[in-house]
Amino acid sequence: MKDYAYFKQRVKKVYYYLSETVKVNLPVKKFNSSSFSSFRKDNYILERVNYYCKDQDKCSMSDNAIQIAKFKKTKSFAYYADTKKVVRYFSKSFKFDYLFGDIIHVPEFPSFLKSRPISDINQNSILLKLNAIRHYQFLNDKVLFSNKKSMAVWRGYIYQEQRELLVREFAEHPYIDVGHCDSKRLDVPAYKGFMSVEEQLSYKYIISVEGYDVATNLKWVMSSNSLCFMPKPRYETWFMEGRLQAGFHYVELNDDFSDLAEKIMFYEANPEAALEIIKNANEFVSQFLDDEREKVIALLVAEKYFKLSGQLLG
Repeated sequence: MKDYAYFKQRVKKVYYYLSETVKVNLPVKKFNSSSFSSFRKDNYILERVNYYCKDQDKCSMSDNAIQIAKFKKTKSFAYYADTKKVVRYFSKSFKFDYLFGDIIHVPEFPSFLKSRPISDINQNSILLKLNAIRHYQFLNDKVLFSNKKSMAVWRGYIYQEQRELLVREFAEHPYIDVGHCDSKRLDVPAYKGFMSVEEQLSYKYIISVEGYDVATNLKWVMSSNSLCFMPKPRYETWFMEGRLQAGFHYVELNDDFSDLAEKIMFYEANPEAALEIIKNANEFVSQFLDDEREKVIALLVAEKYFKLSGQLLG
């Protein structure tokens, strides 16, 4: 099972690199502001644009701002491709700042990035849908909640303190199947190796724990028929984790997971409450499934940035 899942992942990556290389090099019509006027009247679209790129009086650029014409692949192809697919619609003379990777601080200059702290003062953190191949894996879960195992599950690496705490505390728990897959950390209990998404979907409760920034599994968990358990998120991405409501979209856990067993028992006794949260989570996910609308929002985010920085009039 592990070898097959690994093979599927490798094939998917090869296809991704080939297809995205073609996409980012295809000629496109330059962004025409007037053709997007109808979208700016859509309150939903406008609200999301303003969420990703918040209003501010001044949007200055750093000395390291890159010109679109000179924007080249550096370390991560995925981050580069996802950014290029947006900025290539604008004048090649425009410049922008960006930060790639797991960003958990607010930059000095307004910058395109994947993640930011959930805060009222993160205006310089301008979100784009970056590294989408890794973070935006939604699924069609065909297993009903009632037919799943009455247990909680988590698998992952334990580079962060909160993840190590989870596996240390619950390694031997009878109805909490947590384990890590880091063969270099065999000193930590509950080394259980790889578990596929399909296998995890056989559990009623799936735990989501932030890593360096957001939890990678959160998107597919919330699109499933399993109930998402997680501590209150500290970071957000294009998925707008800052808008998730505890008890409505997910079950909130204490930061030390001390209430994990208690929450499992509660939802075992109240499955209708679990189903309501799962429904709300699925509905939250549904807003990201319209690819054309997602593209429009991304272009309007970039348009707003270039306007704020004084490079685009209007």
